[in-house]
Amino acid sequence: MKSHPSTGHRARALVAVVLSGAGAAWANPYECLIEPNQIVDIRSSTEGVIEKVLVQRGDRVRTGQVLVQLESAAEISAAELARARSEALGRVASAENRHDYAGKKFERNKELHTQNFVSAQARDEADAERRIAEADLRDARENREIAAFEYRHAVDLLNRRTLRSPFNGVVMDRMLNPGDLAEAGTGRKAILKLAQIEPLRVEVVLPLAAYGRLKSKAPAEVIPEGLGGRYAATVAVIDSVFDTASGTFGVRLELPNAAGKLPAGIRCQVDFPALRDLPSKAAAVKVPPHK
Repeated sequence: MKSHPSTGHRARALVAVVLSGAGAAWANPYECLIEPNQIVDIRSSTEGVIEKVLVQRGDRVRTGQVLVQLESAAEISAAELARARSEALGRVASAENRHDYAGKKFERNKELHTQNFVSAQARDEADAERRIAEADLRDARENREIAAFEYRHAVDLLNRRTLRSPFNGVVMDRMLNPGDLAEAGTGRKAILKLAQIEPLRVEVVLPLAAYGRLKSKAPAEVIPEGLGGRYAATVAVIDSVFDTASGTFGVRLELPNAAGKLPAGIRCQVDFPALRDLPSKAAAVKVPPHK
């Protein structure tokens, strides 16, 4: 369906009506663009067949929510085997008993040697047995510690096959499905595309006359095109590199959107209280089209 050529003009006229009703406070608005705070492609860090994709396009997701599960039966078995080895106590208990027995035997032979009941050779043999038992006990304990690290490694490998959301956001697109092969690497096809819409990012292009008047965290009010309403935002970034050709610089605002009421990818107008005394012609800066 083709949109009517005057749709954009009507939307801008609506914004103009709203601004005219705001009086002097909105006498000098600037055009802006509302965008997602960030867009990321969800890829697997390990290769495997996709078992489940738990979200669809348009779904809202929360930080830490499971999005994709790869087939992981072998990894689960490996983790269970490593866990059993890390919890096994038989070798350590056996080594502790031998060490305890060898220590007592040495002490007896040492005492008997002082009373000339056993030879020095028997005492030395008991001492050697004690030292060997002590080394065996140390080896058993070290092996148990190594088994604990192997279990942790196996769990880490298993966790890599479960993909979770890095932030609160919305699913923009779903590219792969259960049964598809997830390939590792940045050049491979992504499984999902997510957009973070809390907070939103507002891009504004301002004239040089406005430079130095805005500070970080300075307040602003945003009116989305075609939606109406005024939304409080704050200055997050002020560019220090200007565009020589147009004599402008960029400013980024942070727009809270906890309820997800505002969409991203729409034009808007923004009012800066700190810039209301600039000449009206300074507001005639166009935001470049979103790429």
